Amino acid sequence: MAVARDPKPRRGRGRPRAGESDGKSRILAAAEHEFSEHGYDGATTRAIAARAGVDAAAIHHHFGTKSDLFARVIDAPIRPDKALPEILEGPSDEVGERIVRYLLETLDDPAVRRRAVTMLRTGVGNRVMTPMLAGFLEREVISRLAGSLDADDARLRASLAGSQIGGLLLGRYVLKLPALVDTSNDELARRIGRTIQSYLAD
Repeated sequence: MAVARDPKPRRGRGRPRAGESDGKSRILAAAEHEFSEHGYDGATTRAIAARAGVDAAAIHHHFGTKSDLFARVIDAPIRPDKALPEILEGPSDEVGERIVRYLLETLDDPAVRRRAVTMLRTGVGNRVMTPMLAGFLEREVISRLAGSLDADDARLRASLAGSQIGGLLLGRYVLKLPALVDTSNDELARRIGRTIQSYLAD
C-alpha cells in the first residue's frame, strides 16, 4: 500500500518561508538601523526581527547570536569575543601576553589587516560607528575579561588593558609608528603583554 506523503514539509522554526530568500538582507538592513539608532546594548534581536518582518528565530538561524550579527553588520575582521575564552584558559600569569600575541598573529594576514585598519579608522570619531563599536567591546570583551578577575576594580583593570591594546593597534597599523612596525610580534607580545598583565593582576 502506498504511503501518503505530506506535500508540504514542515518548516523549521526560524527557517525562511518560500519566497523569503531576501530574509537575510532584510535582517542585516534592520540590524544596521537598530544598532545605529540604539547602540549595541540598546538594540535587541526582537526589535531587529520586527523591523525586518521576520520571526526572531530567523536571526539565530541565519547569523547566530546578537554578537555574531553585529560582527556581520560591521564586517568585523577579527572576533576577540570568540577568542577570549581560550585565551583565559591558559596560565593566569600569561593572559596579557596571549592577548597581544593573538591580535598580532591574526593581523599578520594582509586581508584581515586591511579590514581591521578600515574598521579602526571608521570606528574612531565616527558619530555612528564609535558608540556601536564601543558598546560591543564593552559588553562582549571588557565585561567578560573583568568577570575573570578577582578584584573590586575589575572593570577598571579590564578597561585599562583595553586602552593599552587600542593604543598598540592604532600606533602600529594606523599611525604606523616605525618602531612599532619594525618590532617583532614576540617582542611586542612580551613587552606590552607585561604591561597588560600588570593591569590585570598587580
